Amino acid sequence: MAVRLTAALLALAAGVSALALALLLLHDTPGPVSSAPAVPVAAAPAAPQPSFPAPPAGAVVFSREAGPNALALAVTASSVQVSVVGQQGNGVSGLAVTVNGRATAACGTGCYRAAVAHAHDVSVHVGTTSWRVVVPSDARDASAIVARAGHVWRSLKTVAFSDRLGSDATHVVVSEWRAVAPDRLAYRIRDGYQAVIVGGKRWDRAPHGKWIESTQTAPVTQPVPVWQSATDAHVVREIGATLWVTFFDPKTPAWFEITVDARTLRTLDLRMIATAHFMHERYRSFDAPLSIMPPT
Repeated sequence: MAVRLTAALLALAAGVSALALALLLLHDTPGPVSSAPAVPVAAAPAAPQPSFPAPPAGAVVFSREAGPNALALAVTASSVQVSVVGQQGNGVSGLAVTVNGRATAACGTGCYRAAVAHAHDVSVHVGTTSWRVVVPSDARDASAIVARAGHVWRSLKTVAFSDRLGSDATHVVVSEWRAVAPDRLAYRIRDGYQAVIVGGKRWDRAPHGKWIESTQTAPVTQPVPVWQSATDAHVVREIGATLWVTFFDPKTPAWFEITVDARTLRTLDLRMIATAHFMHERYRSFDAPLSIMPPT
C-alpha cells in the first residue's frame, strides 16, 4: 500500500489535512511510532506528469472513484473526455470506454474522447463501471467564486471538520480535525492516532499510548483550503444560497467538488479525487471559540 500512496503524498504535500492522513495510511500495521511524521506545508507543488490526462480548458468537470482508479469527465460544447488515473499517477490506457453508447478514441495516456455536441445527459461505461452525469446547460463560470472561497478560508480564525480519506474502497481512515489561526492544528483518527501542533511543537499519541513531544520541523499555517489552484470551475448546481462548484486543480493534480454558502463564501463540504487519494470533508464551527492547547 505504501508504494501506491507515494505519488499522492508528493503531489499533496501542501494540503495539511490530506497529507497527514495519507502519511498515517502508510502504516499497514497500526502501532506506536518512534518518530511521528511531520506535516510539511511548504513543499513545492508537484506538476502533473506528461501522461496525466488533464481536462481541456473550459470544460465542465466531474469526478468519482472507480475502484482503485480516479475517474473524471470533462464536457465541452463539442466533445466528452473521460480520464482514468491509476494508483501511480499515470493515465490508464487500453480500457473499453463508451460515452452515450459511442466508442471513444484515445486522446493520450488514460484519455478517451467522443465527439458529442452539447451533451447534457452523459452515460459513461468504463469496463464494468457505469456512470451517469447530468450536465447543466447553464453551468456558469465559477473562477471568482473559488478564488473568493480561498480568501475566506485564509481569513478564518477557527474551523472544525470531519474527514474521510481512502486510497481505495478498502483502505479508509475517518478523523476529526480542529484548526486555529495562525499555526495550531489537532486531529484524532477514529480508533487511531492523535496529534496536536502548536507553533514549532507537536505532540503525537498512538492508540492507548502516551503523548510524545517533538519539534514541528515545518510550521503549519491554518486554516487554509485543500486546493492549490483551480481551472475549469463551474457552478453545476444551485439551491437557494447553496452552490455546488466543480473544478480541476492542475498543481495537485486533482478534481474537486465543493459546496459553498453563496452569502459567506464559506466552504461547507469538499470532495477531492486524486491519485490513490479519495477524500470527503465536512466543515463546521467557523470562527467558533475553539482552542488548541498542548496536551497534559
